[in-house]
Amino acid sequence: MTDSIALIGAGAMGGAIGARLVATGTPLVVFDLDPAKVAALTTLGATAASTAAEAAAQATAVILSLNAPHIVRAAVFGPNGVAAGARPGTLIIDMSSIDPESTKTLARDAAERSLTWVDSPLSGGIPKAATGQLTLMQGGTPEAVAKAQAILSQVASNQTHMGPAGAGQTTKLINQVLCGLNFLAVAEATALAEAAGVDVARIPQALAGGRADSAILQEYMPRFAARDYRRTGRIDNMVKDLNGAQDLARLSHTAMPLTATCAEVHRMLTAAGLGGEDQAALMEYFKGPTKEPLQ
Repeated sequence: MTDSIALIGAGAMGGAIGARLVATGTPLVVFDLDPAKVAALTTLGATAASTAAEAAAQATAVILSLNAPHIVRAAVFGPNGVAAGARPGTLIIDMSSIDPESTKTLARDAAERSLTWVDSPLSGGIPKAATGQLTLMQGGTPEAVAKAQAILSQVASNQTHMGPAGAGQTTKLINQVLCGLNFLAVAEATALAEAAGVDVARIPQALAGGRADSAILQEYMPRFAARDYRRTGRIDNMVKDLNGAQDLARLSHTAMPLTATCAEVHRMLTAAGLGGEDQAALMEYFKGPTKEPLQ
């Protein structure tokens, strides 16, 4: 199994990445604390491992898809973690979205154990993973990133080496600022269109190709209008990423007033119990007294 890839973390995003890798012929060894998530991939053809160390011992590279820096650290350097089983020279590709400073420390700690680290956070979510069209922004040495890009070519159509360790995560924070603001702007515009009596379903087509057009407008305005809250992401994950962007802004003395407002809206929804919902649930923020649209 020397050509196998290990996947640590088979949640919604990790599961989608794993399913795509298996579907495109990549031998995959998977570990997750939830046996049901592992089973979902083994039914597709992946091999189960009982620990992260066992998965890493069978692989030339390890992909991580986890939710927070302390979880990444535990999965790699904790008991029965990746480092306990990985051979020297093993490439670790962290596709989690975590903060740049934690990433730099993780990369240094990996190097001390003769392991190579690439941060490769993503944009595009589950739908793009399923079609192999993720956008990846990567940090690490040129040699390590080149190896990671070859492995991830089945799941991504756009991969960019942004610089040393942590640069990928910094770029992901910038991505999330742009996405968070766009989600909120489209939700707000949807609420205005509804209140003014405009046919919301026609707006994406009307604006297609213009300066206001975006992938989020095309995908999410119809979902906002339909109150279609099927999950492809989570509001509380956006809170985590916007928090990270604000932390970076404080360190670099960068003013981000629009991001601050966007983050507060997401925090309000999380406090109201909607943190686990998709970004489409931003429409709940615009609930108001029932009224007839303007004529």
